[in-house]
Amino acid sequence: MTTRLHRHGRTAAAAVAGLALALSGCSGSDSGGDSVNEQGFPATMTLAAVPAENSADLQASYEPLIKLLEKETGSTIEFVQASDYAGVVEGMIADNVDLAFFGPFAYVVAGLNGAKLTPLGAVIGEKGAEPGYQSYGLARSEESNINGLADFAGKKVCFVDPSSTSGFLYPTAGLIEAGVVESGSEADISAAMTPIYAGGHDASALSIASGDCDAGFAFDSMVDSTMIEKGDLQPGQLKTVWKSEMIAGSVFAANDSLGPEAVEKLTTLFTTKVNAEALEAEGFCEKDGCLITDERAWGVVPAADGDYDGVRKVCEVTGSEKCKG
Repeated sequence: MTTRLHRHGRTAAAAVAGLALALSGCSGSDSGGDSVNEQGFPATMTLAAVPAENSADLQASYEPLIKLLEKETGSTIEFVQASDYAGVVEGMIADNVDLAFFGPFAYVVAGLNGAKLTPLGAVIGEKGAEPGYQSYGLARSEESNINGLADFAGKKVCFVDPSSTSGFLYPTAGLIEAGVVESGSEADISAAMTPIYAGGHDASALSIASGDCDAGFAFDSMVDSTMIEKGDLQPGQLKTVWKSEMIAGSVFAANDSLGPEAVEKLTTLFTTKVNAEALEAEGFCEKDGCLITDERAWGVVPAADGDYDGVRKVCEVTGSEKCKG
């Protein structure tokens, strides 16, 4: 059976918002107790993720993890690339997603909207690092009239996605603090500037570089290293005119419908064996091919739900409709 993505229209009740995608089909969490294998996991588990950049093959960056999960759990892992955060959130709520990789905002929104989930661990960029990252406010380096968030007023501004932590939520809080917008509502943002939702952090940065947007937002490592290493940006092509506070790291989460024993086993697995060294030792990958997700993370470290209280606080500050359950 193949997991499918279906697009639904906008409904007033869909606080996860926008053009939401629901993941449908059979998942391990709703397939019945008789399908649980000897290790205590469903015969099939669905792992869902949203690309942080335009990616023709997001699954490739998850292959080492998928191989490890299949070996350790005895389950067949079905990977689903969703086109927006709302699809993964809805899939988790509907028990059609067993495991997911969330940005911090999407993780919080999932819980606010009724998803029962447990964090398995947050990703880190290199061994020994702390989880977390920053949102950047960006403009072209030669743009002399944009040197801070106050200068974003009246401009064409690229955001990533209305449910993106570093591409929308934290930037909105920064714009409120700078006095550019009154709240995180679509009406207030549109009254202060022309918002453009690029769909990916790389797309946002490229739109700024090309002049399609006067300014905009993306997360730190995307513009500091990833896009430069790929040759998509030249060093110094963009300037950083604002940085957010540190944001809790992107997180792997499990659907609680898997059961407490399975979730506990997964937590141990993610925090002890989902890292570049262990994956290479298992023979699932080599060198840089062992970096996981399109964030190119070294591995996963323990995370708790309380780590995301900062995101919840920013939800309060912005009053964003996307934060509401």
